[in-house]
Amino acid sequence: MNVEQSSTPPAEPVAAPVAKARRNNKGGALWLLPVAILGGLLAWQWYDTRQQMTDLRQDVARRLADAAVVARNEAQAGQQLLERSTALAGRLDAIEATLAEGRDQEEALQALYQDVAKGREEAQLLEIEQAITLAAQQIQLAGNVPVALLALRSADAQLARLDKARHLPLRKALAADISHLNELPLADIPGISLRLEQIVSGVEKFPFIVHGRPVEEASATVEPDDAPAPWWRLMLSDLWQETRTLIRIQRFDREEPALLAPGQGFFLRENLKLRLLSARLALFARDQWTFRNELSVARSWLERYFSTEDRAVQAAIEQLKELSAAEIIIELPDLRASQQALVGLREGRETR
Repeated sequence: MNVEQSSTPPAEPVAAPVAKARRNNKGGALWLLPVAILGGLLAWQWYDTRQQMTDLRQDVARRLADAAVVARNEAQAGQQLLERSTALAGRLDAIEATLAEGRDQEEALQALYQDVAKGREEAQLLEIEQAITLAAQQIQLAGNVPVALLALRSADAQLARLDKARHLPLRKALAADISHLNELPLADIPGISLRLEQIVSGVEKFPFIVHGRPVEEASATVEPDDAPAPWWRLMLSDLWQETRTLIRIQRFDREEPALLAPGQGFFLRENLKLRLLSARLALFARDQWTFRNELSVARSWLERYFSTEDRAVQAAIEQLKELSAAEIIIELPDLRASQQALVGLREGRETR
């Protein structure tokens, strides 16, 4: 038993390592499984990562290729844009040059238009100045109010056509002068002058009173044509006519007319014309006393030396009476306001 007991104990050490080895193998196998799983996981992770990297590389390569295509397209588009911008810049330069030329032409045309307008306005202002000067001359020298009014109204109409604000002072002065002339009493100086001229032109036809002849009375009895007078009656009629031409019987109901020598009639007519022309000059000079005195002398000469039975002489005497009663002295304005306004307008244009 002891032997058995002594023999059995040595066997236990062999079994123990085997079991231990088994336990170690079993433990190792247990460790290998996680390692294998971990390795598989790592391998799968590596493979998946590699696959993702491959896909990523392919995606990156595709994107790079797309980017290269886009960049190439953009480069082409940029080149086209550059070319277009260059062409547009050239066109823009051409347009700017055309615009600059157009502006130069416009400025030249504007300057030309201003010169033409200025010249036209200057010409119209010159015409207005001439009209005002003519009106002043007609007032001061001839006293012709209608012509002066016509000239002032013509100047105002030209200013109205210009329609400029700077012309208002001149138009105001013209309106005041026109109003003053309209308020003046009418003295028809040209009409009186024409009437005197007609009398002067008719002086040559006025008959002298000393050269007058009695008007032969018409025969009271008229023999009919179908009953011829006897010869003795015709002879007596002829004898009576011859006797009547030898004797003149004339009746004068006034003083004895002034006798004129054969050559004095011409000088009388010329002196009468001079009197009438002197009255006409006094009319233009507004000399009322001289005008009436000359007309009075002319009328007295007509009544003394010319036949008042003549209709032309009677008409001339009546006209001289009417003209002597006419008032020719009228205080006329001097149009100084219009002239000063015109001078101010011209000075204002010169300063501008």
